[in-house]
Amino acid sequence: MKTIHVAKADMLKRTARFTELRSSSRAFIDSKIPGHEREIFNVIGRGVTEDTTLNPAITDARDFNLTYIRAEPGKGAALHAHTTVEVFVALSGEWAIYWGDDGEQEIILQQWDTVSVPPGVMRGFRNAGKESGLLMAILGGTDAGHVSWTPKVLDQARATGLKLDDHGNLIQ
Repeated sequence: MKTIHVAKADMLKRTARFTELRSSSRAFIDSKIPGHEREIFNVIGRGVTEDTTLNPAITDARDFNLTYIRAEPGKGAALHAHTTVEVFVALSGEWAIYWGDDGEQEIILQQWDTVSVPPGVMRGFRNAGKESGLLMAILGGTDAGHVSWTPKVLDQARATGLKLDDHGNLIQ
């Protein structure tokens, strides 16, 4: 393979500084349901974010999307599924990854532990630690599609005033 030369200015466009990332606390339909509050940082690509205003720091998302999630103890994402693989890496703290139609299965990730959840599996996560924690999520594919939520989550979200449009984007 012939190597490609990239100018520093071009490489800086492909660099995301954590201190400069913008987050959304309303990135998904479950974000106002008690227990599912969290911050989403789109680092590479839009991933499956339902907030159309949350742009990624690095837009070139060839073959994968990368997101950081910050949550307080006990907080995280409700049950949902994706059409692609989703990989979780605990960056700090402890994280419960749960799955199954009712979230009946669960494992705990310690810092730097990694799990790969297959496409189509209902999954969720929560900060199982005692302090604010960071979790990294990597979604396969250039276009990761949209989230599939359980009917229960959609009903709970409607009660908070949130719903999705026909394209799967959040209406607040």
